Amino acid sequence: MITGTGKGKTTAALGMALRASGHGLRVCIIQFMKGGLYSGEWDAVRQLTGVELITVGKGFCGPGGRPHPLAEHRSDAQAAVKLARGKMVSGRFDMLVLDEINNALHLGLVDLPQVLELLRVKPTALHLILTGRDAHPQVIEEADTVSEVRDIKHALRRKIEPQPGVDY
Repeated sequence: MITGTGKGKTTAALGMALRASGHGLRVCIIQFMKGGLYSGEWDAVRQLTGVELITVGKGFCGPGGRPHPLAEHRSDAQAAVKLARGKMVSGRFDMLVLDEINNALHLGLVDLPQVLELLRVKPTALHLILTGRDAHPQVIEEADTVSEVRDIKHALRRKIEPQPGVDY
C-alpha cells in the first residue's frame, strides 16, 4: 500500500508496474475515480508489454471534485471493486494495482468490508497494491507492506499549475 498526503503515490505504483513488466509479469491497473481526467500514463502504459490499464469513474469527487452526484461516483466505484475482484481471481495477473481505492473508501464510495475482503481473498502469488491518501487503519493493519508519501512542500501552494508529464 502507498498512502499519505504527499505527491507520488500513483507514480510509485506505476513504477512498480513498470518494473514488473520488465520482469515479464502481467499487471492490471484499475484507477478508481480517474475516468475522464487524462493523464500521460494512459498512453505510456499502452507501450508496456503485459500491462492493462482501466480507468473508472467520473473523476475526483469531494471538495474541488467534479459536479456529479455522489450516487454516480459510488456506482462507478462499486463497479470497479467488482472488476478488481474479477481480475484478482482470474489468474491472468501477477500484480493488481488499485489506484485511489483508499480515497474511494474514505469518501464512502466503497465500503471497508469490501476492501478488507479483497485483501483477504487475494491469491498468495498476486501482488496487490492499493494507493491513495487517507488509508483506513484496518486496511493498513491487514496490508503486508505500507509506505507513506509525506507532503513537505507542493507547487500548488505557490499557485504553480499542474504540469503535463510531471503532475498528470
